[in-house]
Amino acid sequence: MNLAADLAAPSSPSPPTSSWTAPPAIELDHVSRWYGQVLGLQDVTLRVHGGVVGLLGPNGAGKSTLLRLLAGIIRPSRGRALVFGRDAHDDRAARRRIGYCPEHEGVWDDLTAREFVTLLGQLSGLSTRDARRRAEETLVELGLSAAIDRRLGGFSKGMRQRTKLAATLTHDPDLILLDEPLTGCDPLARMSIVAKTRALAQAGKTIVLSSHVLHEVEALTQEIVLIHRGQVLAEGNVHRVRELIDEHPHRVRVECDRPRELAARLLAADHVTRVEVDAGACLLETRAPDRLYDELPRAALALGVRVSRLTSPDDNLAAVFEYLTAAKGPTRR
Repeated sequence: MNLAADLAAPSSPSPPTSSWTAPPAIELDHVSRWYGQVLGLQDVTLRVHGGVVGLLGPNGAGKSTLLRLLAGIIRPSRGRALVFGRDAHDDRAARRRIGYCPEHEGVWDDLTAREFVTLLGQLSGLSTRDARRRAEETLVELGLSAAIDRRLGGFSKGMRQRTKLAATLTHDPDLILLDEPLTGCDPLARMSIVAKTRALAQAGKTIVLSSHVLHEVEALTQEIVLIHRGQVLAEGNVHRVRELIDEHPHRVRVECDRPRELAARLLAADHVTRVEVDAGACLLETRAPDRLYDELPRAALALGVRVSRLTSPDDNLAAVFEYLTAAKGPTRR
């Protein structure tokens, strides 16, 4: 991550590289935010150094509040929220390193896509000439070259989403905050937004993408933050998060030619708690998945069972989210 030049005093010599570490792209320290009697975020501590992070939670979980704090639109009621080591709410230079794409429809229908994106580029600090150039570049990159001079009032939901993303990226931000960017998008818009997000990540940008649709985030990153009722339930790689819920049975589905024989053999293991068998597979529940994965091939080899496919219904974001939110009760807005 490149640190902005103004982070170091011009009169001071640069510290040796080995002893100087850039601050995290995002640093939340015991952050809470409330709106009157409604609690939006509760004691959130989070650090993100780079890459793509998926912010996952049901509607009303606090995702938009967290993104608005990072964008500098609102202040924490308690705690500290920093972007690249600075307070985005008070520091204009920090805000110019941020691109924020809100969920709501914040466009002017009478403007063309070119006019809208150019205007947002100017408001982000670009000159008129640079804003116009970058507006055209980003709109073309997102597949809107044929509609660049059409008015936004005639755009579909997917086209509006791509236009908003273009406006977010016009000033080439280092931190990109995307709030439900794929909501309501048609397949073409989804492909365009996903491809652009991946390209930005490869270019070294830090991206926080919120969604309540788990497979959307899973397609872009394995680094996740689960948020529910304003609290962070878990964070990290989806497989590491899965370790937090090992007290729940872990399911493994084995498709094979003789599922009953294989199931009977494995049921004898003390860690296997339940077995289901259908025509071409057996579903095993275990409290020690690593042991089961070790024992499965040995049992299949000993019995001469041909295994065609091995999957785990629990080794995905949907299962993690279901387990970690099951005991939390209904979501409050």
